[in-house]
Amino acid sequence: MPVYVDREAPKLWRRIYSEATLEASLLAEKWKLVLAGLVFQYIHGLAAHGVHYLHRPGPTLQDAGFFILPALGQDKAFFSETVFVTIFGSFILWTFHPFVSHSKKICTVLIWCRVFVYLAASQSLRIITFFATQLPGPNYHCREGSKLAKIPPPKNVLEVLLINFPDGVIYGCGDLIFSSHTIFTLVFVRTYQRYGTRRWIKDLAWLMAVIQSILIIASRKHYTVDIVVAWYTVNLVMFYVDSKLPEMAERSSGPSPTPLLPLSTKDSKNKSKEDHQRLLNENNVADDH
Repeated sequence: MPVYVDREAPKLWRRIYSEATLEASLLAEKWKLVLAGLVFQYIHGLAAHGVHYLHRPGPTLQDAGFFILPALGQDKAFFSETVFVTIFGSFILWTFHPFVSHSKKICTVLIWCRVFVYLAASQSLRIITFFATQLPGPNYHCREGSKLAKIPPPKNVLEVLLINFPDGVIYGCGDLIFSSHTIFTLVFVRTYQRYGTRRWIKDLAWLMAVIQSILIIASRKHYTVDIVVAWYTVNLVMFYVDSKLPEMAERSSGPSPTPLLPLSTKDSKNKSKEDHQRLLNENNVADDH
């Protein structure tokens, strides 16, 4: 075993270095899109916190999902979060697998560029809907009698910009239609469905998405309508975005054509440039959309 580790470790580091070189060149071309995607995540969080100032607690609305699914209770509310964190973390790990895996179908930078477009389009619609109509929150901390259901007007701009982190993120109210957790989950699951390679993981991911939706309703974190609207909206948004953006360049599903130990530094640089140019030729149109 020590001999095997000693032999494979240098190969792994060369593979990571080779992939990092390619990804760095792609990031140099796509950094504006990546930055815009990250900034929009902050804007979405800012809007979700802002609508809390408008939230007015009231009686929980009649809901078919609440009638069918018994409430889990506050002590079991972490069930849905556990499923979500599992999906979220697994997707992030998968997007970075080209750094260590021989099988390379995607590029990390390019897949995240596409994911950020999916998220921004879906979250833009979400911001419009939850500001258009504020429903009384069904979550326990959003109900009448809870000190967290209503928050006083902000004392200054900084309080708004900082989103009262972390309480403002954990104990938000009013941002209901439609579910943010479901947006992330469906974007991640559909992205893997399209670019992933293992069928059993795809099936498991869809199953976990359904289970998470059920747990969210059972935890009374969202009304059923929030989940239903998210399911068809995100799928339609992703279908539309895919029809407008060029198809992402697909890498070989076999071993990487980039040699783990190039004959010379010049050959390595030339190979990286060729890979970089091949990928950009099919993806540079994405910046125009």
